[in-house]
Amino acid sequence: MRYNKIRKMDIADGPGVRVSIFFQGCSFHCKNCFNSETWDFLGGKEFTDREIDEIIELSKPDHIAGLSILGGEPMHPKNVDGTLKLAKRFKEVYPNKTIWAWTGFLFDEYLMDKEVSKYLDVVVDGQYVDELRNPTLKWKGSSNQRVIDVKKSLKKGEVVLYEE
Repeated sequence: MRYNKIRKMDIADGPGVRVSIFFQGCSFHCKNCFNSETWDFLGGKEFTDREIDEIIELSKPDHIAGLSILGGEPMHPKNVDGTLKLAKRFKEVYPNKTIWAWTGFLFDEYLMDKEVSKYLDVVVDGQYVDELRNPTLKWKGSSNQRVIDVKKSLKKGEVVLYEE
């Protein structure tokens, strides 16, 4: 598994100041994707325990609200095990900080029954659709995408949208 970059302080991908990781590799190839440099599964750098340790350390300050996991596609079958390992470790160390993740897969069709969901707080799901682009939307690029409260959705057994 590979990653493209780690941001030490990100204010665009979820509420508050966050640490973000952009995983490498995506098979969706959405038209006008904002991050097409992450499509190649062979690009970027190797993702190891060292990067997990770095993310844990970067997230230590109280002003860091949580972790944002983006891509590429962090939930792709080639990436989901690494995403799980990172999310699980993050929640063990920081149970009160949130994990947000972005995926082109639909939560209720693909992600809801995956172990990684137990560690996520919010998922923005659905592929970016350029024709539905709306720059006024919060945390998503196109109107078909959903911002989902994972804990409430798992408890209810159906998608519950996130409310601030």
